[in-house]
Amino acid sequence: MQTDIRTVSTDLYFLPVQTRVPLKFGPETLTSVICARVCMGVTDRKGRRAEGWGETPLSVQWVWPSRLGYQERCDAMQRFCTILAEAWAHLSAEGHPLELGHTFIESILDGLLERFNAERGAGAEPMPWLAALVCCSAFDIALHDAYGRLLARDIYTTYNAEFMNVDLAHFLEPAAGSKVSFAGQYPADFLVADPPLVLPAWHLVGGKDLLDASELTGAEPDDGYPVLLADWIQRDGLMCLKVKLRGDDAEWDFDRLVRVGEIAIENGAIWLTSDFNCTVTDPDYVDAILDRLLWEQPHIYQMILYVEQPFPYDLEANRIDVHSVAARKPLFMDESAHDWRLIRLGRELGWTGVALKTCKTQTGALLSLCWAKAHGMTLMVQDLTNPMLAQVPHCRLAAHAGTIMGVETNAMQFYPAASAPEEAVHPGLYCRRDGQVDLSTLSGPGFGYRLDEIDRQLPEKAASYSK
Repeated sequence: MQTDIRTVSTDLYFLPVQTRVPLKFGPETLTSVICARVCMGVTDRKGRRAEGWGETPLSVQWVWPSRLGYQERCDAMQRFCTILAEAWAHLSAEGHPLELGHTFIESILDGLLERFNAERGAGAEPMPWLAALVCCSAFDIALHDAYGRLLARDIYTTYNAEFMNVDLAHFLEPAAGSKVSFAGQYPADFLVADPPLVLPAWHLVGGKDLLDASELTGAEPDDGYPVLLADWIQRDGLMCLKVKLRGDDAEWDFDRLVRVGEIAIENGAIWLTSDFNCTVTDPDYVDAILDRLLWEQPHIYQMILYVEQPFPYDLEANRIDVHSVAARKPLFMDESAHDWRLIRLGRELGWTGVALKTCKTQTGALLSLCWAKAHGMTLMVQDLTNPMLAQVPHCRLAAHAGTIMGVETNAMQFYPAASAPEEAVHPGLYCRRDGQVDLSTLSGPGFGYRLDEIDRQLPEKAASYSK
């Protein structure tokens, strides 16, 4: 098509962010993060050029659980980002960004990761595929943004036959024995036609978050933001709370759910989810907690909208039958849902829903969305504690996906000051009010960042490549 594009340049920046309070991920705790920000240049067949932007936190603890030191893993991910910058700038293919993103992920990314891990040396722990996807996502998001900016269109108006060269059958295969067909179907057929401008916001209750005044030590930040759960609920009008659990201490997990549930009830919040962060290996562990809640705390049991990713994220190596958990509550894949093939496997094992994340690439999230919806699976869009520009594609995906309930968004809990320049332009997107985030200020081409109005001072480029 005349609107097909190819990449011509990439610029990579690293933006460090410190948390105001620690965020516990399973056995690890996050106190800082590096955000990768990418500017990608593209051109079309007429020689028109445009630049697009993408960003993602390199959330080391989430993508690469390990006993290796944080800095070693973070440094490796940053090095891999620079490798990706060169590879994306010299990509020879042309097409729609969904087609280019798919080509890169399916045909190039794996080889780059394999080579990168080999160069780390014999005996070095390999960087996981999930980490590679997160590194890649900033480039893929920038590609989609650039396409929209080149055409002066909202990127979500281009996921259809008018702009794409191939239908979804080129990318996806239905589940065996199903009557699903992707022939003649495009992502637009699975997206919300009239997306909402406000979304219910999920607040994260981390494993180290303070629940009540008895836990105060005097060392808490005095920066004008709440530190206690009840104060967050009251200030932001929260209705939805996501509870991080341990997965290896059933008594602690049960008590945590009860305590959070009681605070929620006292302060008017109505929904909970439980997130075990891949630490459970036996469905009986989750079943027992849910059954005990049903018997001893039926109100709190009813408040649990779904259960998120209790089991190891390497689904192929841990083919656990999870039907018993899904019989009690909707069970959502998160870390396991790298792509539609693993979602297909998850569905066979009993998972009923998928938590999408733009940090696994916009391309992959859209294809996973289409496969899951076509097969009757429920959707959610989960956060990677997305600050700054990363918040925009994240919330836009949630608005277009048709989620079970709004969007998880928690950067304003852990590093609100990081997004101050973006918040000045999009106040409702970086500050929750009445339990919601407001997308109404997003406008213009691409993802609608309105980047020219955001007074963000960028550091020196970490890498820059062009054809």
